[in-house]
Amino acid sequence: MRFFFTVLMVLCLFFSCSDKNLNQIDVSKINVDFAVKRYDVDFYTATSQNLPQLKQNYPYLFPKEFTDSLVFAKINDKQEQELFAETQKVYKDFSSEENEIASLFKHVKYYNKEFKEPAVVTILSNIDYDSRVIYADSLMLISLDVYLGENHKFYGDYPKYIKENNTKNHIVVDVANAIIDKQVYPSNKRDFIAKMIQEGKKMYLIDMYLPSISDHEKIGYPEDKLNWATTNEEQIWMYFIDNKLLFSTDTKLNQRFLENAPFSKFYTAQDNLSPGKIGVWIGWQIVRSYMKHNDVSLQELLEIDESDLFNKSKYKPKK
Repeated sequence: MRFFFTVLMVLCLFFSCSDKNLNQIDVSKINVDFAVKRYDVDFYTATSQNLPQLKQNYPYLFPKEFTDSLVFAKINDKQEQELFAETQKVYKDFSSEENEIASLFKHVKYYNKEFKEPAVVTILSNIDYDSRVIYADSLMLISLDVYLGENHKFYGDYPKYIKENNTKNHIVVDVANAIIDKQVYPSNKRDFIAKMIQEGKKMYLIDMYLPSISDHEKIGYPEDKLNWATTNEEQIWMYFIDNKLLFSTDTKLNQRFLENAPFSKFYTAQDNLSPGKIGVWIGWQIVRSYMKHNDVSLQELLEIDESDLFNKSKYKPKK
């Protein structure tokens, strides 16, 4: 018995390690060439002497309407300086985040040889959490004041589900999402299952681009909410089927199950236990099942019709 028990434990350990390293690839020989420019530091420490050089270095952040008097009014504003000081406490050294972004860029380049890494510029946006990362081909702006930690005093009145992702760890996830949004084109399908799978494709790209990041960070759930989704996967799926939602084109389903929210809306007394955008999570599991049972490249995944993907996914929710 001891022998068989030992063999069983070894096999479990082996398969556990295999699953964990399934998406791990060697990107050490992939070169990325990008710079991180600290506009937040350069701007809030600017003087009348170096302002012309600042404008020359960041022309895209100085529209004609932004006169010198407005520039210095913003720089010298007490609240602006407090925001800058608090951000500096967390991000005086940005090297670890830069390394994470470099690793992300290498993974994107591994799967997409045409990817050209953008210049990265850190800014302050007065905590505009709807515009955490702005990506436009050759340029990426990251609003550092959105990532000061979920318990920071500046976020006191913000909804809990928003604050939970205002952390250092989520910067690279948001950067990845900004890139993925440019790579996954909107689907012309209007049914709920197609929309779930479209979002699932994006999540699967994060699996490939950020293999070392935990699932709860990838989707932006706290661990207890991810556990709820995992435990109730079969019940969620049956709810969608029993209520004939899979092929529904009701746009209200977007808000109920696909958009960021404190919880998903099943219209039950225990909705508050669920995480938001549970349809995104289900779509993710469908795409994972499809990739497990079909030998296709990432590019082929992005191009496959959502209905075909669903039919070939062999998806079965965990009980």
